[in-house]
Amino acid sequence: MGEKVIATNRKARHEYFLLDTYEAGIVLKGSEIKSIRAGQISLAQAYVSTDGQEVWLMNAHIAPYDEANRFNHEPLRPRKLLLHRKEIQKLHDKVRQKGATIVPLKVYLKNGMAKIEIALARGKKHYDKRAEIAKRDAQRELDRRYKQRR
Repeated sequence: MGEKVIATNRKARHEYFLLDTYEAGIVLKGSEIKSIRAGQISLAQAYVSTDGQEVWLMNAHIAPYDEANRFNHEPLRPRKLLLHRKEIQKLHDKVRQKGATIVPLKVYLKNGMAKIEIALARGKKHYDKRAEIAKRDAQRELDRRYKQRR
């Protein structure tokens, strides 16, 4: 079947240095998965927290599903992420270090199952962001000039 990307957190790559990425399953209710399949999810304000035993996706907005009426879900409820115990412990140990956090990168469907890609990340300073923008603009200008010469 393959992979179908539903939502991405575009600001994550701009705001953080991504150190390690993980694929996790998400524990969802029926109305939530239907809403995700319809593309009604936002990772803009989302973050991931851990206590060493479990990992939770916090503040991810999944819009209520219209057809679910009274059996609908809470849009901002915490959702448990499914990872191996060793991965959870590794993430917990890294997050306890200063400056490290876990950010969600994208939500996608893989063989009919909702998955989330999360990353262990360290925050960028303002000058790091400016340098990255300048580098990207310079590369764009080089590509533009190369295209004109051909």
